[in-house]
Parts: sequence; C-alpha cells; structure tokens
Amino acid sequence: MVQDTLALKIESKQENIIKVEQFLEQLSDEHDVRDEMYGNVLIALSEGANNAIFHGNQEDPSKFVSIELVEKTAAHIILSIIDEGPGFDPDSLPDPTAPENLEKPTGRGVFLMKQLADEIEFLQEGSEVRLKFNF
Repeated sequence: MVQDTLALKIESKQENIIKVEQFLEQLSDEHDVRDEMYGNVLIALSEGANNAIFHGNQEDPSKFVSIELVEKTAAHIILSIIDEGPGFDPDSLPDPTAPENLEKPTGRGVFLMKQLADEIEFLQEGSEVRLKFNF
C-alpha cells in the first residue's frame, strides 16, 4: 500500500496535460515504475486527464482534475483520475473501431485506456477512473 500519497491537481486547461508526464516521472522515481510499462501508463493517464478536462469539466478552468496514486504493491499500481463533471456511462460510448467511427478525430480515449491498463474501473458515475497496471 502507499505510504505517502502522490497526487496532482490541475486546472482544466489543455496546457496542463504536460504536468501529467511530470507526475509520472516523479511516480517512476519514487515508486520504481518499470521502463517497459512507462509508455502505457503515460498514454493512459494522459488520455484520462484529457477526457476529464474536455468532457468531464468542459474545459472550465475553475474546475480541477486530480490524479493520485491510490495503491502500490509489489504486484501492481492503481492510479485514479477524478474530474468535477457529472460523469458518464462508459458502456454507452460508441465503438471507435467501427467503420463509421474510424475517421473521427475523437472518441478513442477510453478505448486506449482499456487497451493499455490491466484493469479499468469507473466510479462516482464515471467522474472517477481507476487504472491498474500490473508489474
């Protein structure tokens, strides 16, 4: 379990996505995130933060996105991304691999997170996403 919580809280502005990489660098330094999983964690966290900023908080700079290391064991890490939006139903999202959606410029964030994380869980009616990565 996590002794000292590692967390990031950002305003809902697109330029704050860069802080997600800085957060992951700190997480990697302090909790030994392995090089082979670094890319998957970075992309999944960035997609989650992007969704939280744009869809959850509607780019309202008075609302925040929080990213937190929830759990770290010898076997895995669990990260949480929370926005201040109303949430969403992840089961109602269109399939980004369907032919009619292939050329759309958006709609792949949750799909990518599901592909890159070992487990994904939606809490608080979708305004919190938990990503589990196994070592």
